[in-house]
Amino acid sequence: MKGMKIETVVVGALETNCYLVYCENTLECAVVDPGADPGKIIRAIKEKNLKPVVLVNTHGHVDHVGANKDIKDRFDIPLLLHEEDLPLLQNVLLSEIAFLLSAQASPDPDSFLREGDEVRFGDACLQVLHTPGHSRGSISLQGEGLLLSGDTLFCGGVGRTDLPGGSWDELVRSIQERIFTLDGHTRVYPGHGPSTTVEQEKDANPYLR
Repeated sequence: MKGMKIETVVVGALETNCYLVYCENTLECAVVDPGADPGKIIRAIKEKNLKPVVLVNTHGHVDHVGANKDIKDRFDIPLLLHEEDLPLLQNVLLSEIAFLLSAQASPDPDSFLREGDEVRFGDACLQVLHTPGHSRGSISLQGEGLLLSGDTLFCGGVGRTDLPGGSWDELVRSIQERIFTLDGHTRVYPGHGPSTTVEQEKDANPYLR
């Protein structure tokens, strides 16, 4: 049985990591955080012969959802988000950087994600971990030896908490109780910047010492 693979497409002026997480066996794919540059994302999907079946936002900030409409329209797939970030999604064009990212207003989610839900594509799935702090509805997505952490945890950093709905105490709790309890070898794919591991961030992240 073939496993889960991940392709990173860096998009927009804020260099957001859009992830194409796919089942090697069927090539069915989850598109995670299409923040900008829909043409670039679509080209990457075509180059890999992937079959998008679901669109997921780890949270509702504009640099992670700015190309939702284009991707959803192109592939006619359901959009999933945690309910607590719906206000962010619905007001995405009010962000001062929306123009910079050529963002479009996002469609409403087709359904909401909650703690413990599974996002399925082919023979693979990602499990939802609710990791608030960067925003109220921030989620991380756990798969086979990997975690998509959104803007909760970065390589050598953490998500900002000074935006509406942010909370430093919640962010630290999410990282300590939901992420740092995972196997140390888990590869962490953040919303911006390079990947890391749980073990590396536990040992060396200066914000969490």
